Amino acid sequence: MAAGRPRRVILRSIIPKMTSWDVLILRICFVALVAALAGILRPFGLPFTAAVIGGIAMAAGATVAALRVHRMSLEATIGAFAGALAGAVLGLIFSLALQQASLLHGPTLQFFRLVIPLLGAYVGLLAGTGKSERLKLEFPGLARDRLSASHHKLLDTSVLIDGRIADIAESGFLDGQLVVPQFVLHELQLVADSGDSAKRNRGRRGLDVVQRLQKMPGIKIEVSGRDFPAVREVDLKLIEFAKLESAKIVTNDFNLNKLAQVQGVEVLNINELANSLKPVVLPGEVMRVFILKEGKEHNQGVAYLDDGTMVVVDNARRLISKTVDVTVTSVLQTTAGKMIFGRFDERLQSTGPEHRASASAAS
Repeated sequence: MAAGRPRRVILRSIIPKMTSWDVLILRICFVALVAALAGILRPFGLPFTAAVIGGIAMAAGATVAALRVHRMSLEATIGAFAGALAGAVLGLIFSLALQQASLLHGPTLQFFRLVIPLLGAYVGLLAGTGKSERLKLEFPGLARDRLSASHHKLLDTSVLIDGRIADIAESGFLDGQLVVPQFVLHELQLVADSGDSAKRNRGRRGLDVVQRLQKMPGIKIEVSGRDFPAVREVDLKLIEFAKLESAKIVTNDFNLNKLAQVQGVEVLNINELANSLKPVVLPGEVMRVFILKEGKEHNQGVAYLDDGTMVVVDNARRLISKTVDVTVTSVLQTTAGKMIFGRFDERLQSTGPEHRASASAAS
């Protein structure tokens, strides 16, 4: 019970301002209200059923439009509104000119008087949205909000289970706001409640990392209740979250890394950071390693550096469980990490670095 207590404390502290269920209930109430008003007032003399259906369709259209506007940036919203307004005005002027020219009469004229402004507004809406990226708006506080949003970093499930993010944050190499979405915590809870002991320990470690980050004095961490009910997979929710907030995703998941980059989302990969921090080794250098086991090829030994880098040593099979000096022959960089190939030389085993350096230069 003591091991599960931190998880319950974290989950109880999550009090979102408005959950997805609250938003859904609000939308249903809005649609019902518009349908009821349409049924009572019955515009255009429609029957009760037709008026209710029309009210539902109108409210549903307004809801879809609100969702689209909510996902648009401020520049896109202003560009779309300005384009639609300009197109509608131009269409209205054109329809008035058409009426004054007396080229059309009767229902045909009435049709074009209504349709031309609508077409102008539609074309202006699309044109304004397409050109909105050229707008450079600078309102008081807007630049600061954009800068802070760009410094937001979303932590995914894998990086919390890995745990190294806490050490990186504690060292001061992470700036800005760290954000843990509620759906990521929910996935951690499911892993922590798993029947498999290994998965259960991984999930609890991820929750402990969240609690450790919350206790760090210099770290700003937020648990966000924003959710995307239409998206099921956690990785896709993270990408939508990052797009909406112009944030970066912190992960060590290879698939999420590639998927986010394809969709234009910036990613900070902990594994890539660890690989970049590994010491640079050049062919011809001498290094001391501990031969741990035999290699796949004949007379090979295998050693590992402190950071986990594999070192394959020729002529070292008989030296298992011994610490020896080897000469680096080549370095291979793979997607899984770095591999170092070396050769054991008897002349390097004398005491004193000067002798090892001279023997390496002679070889």
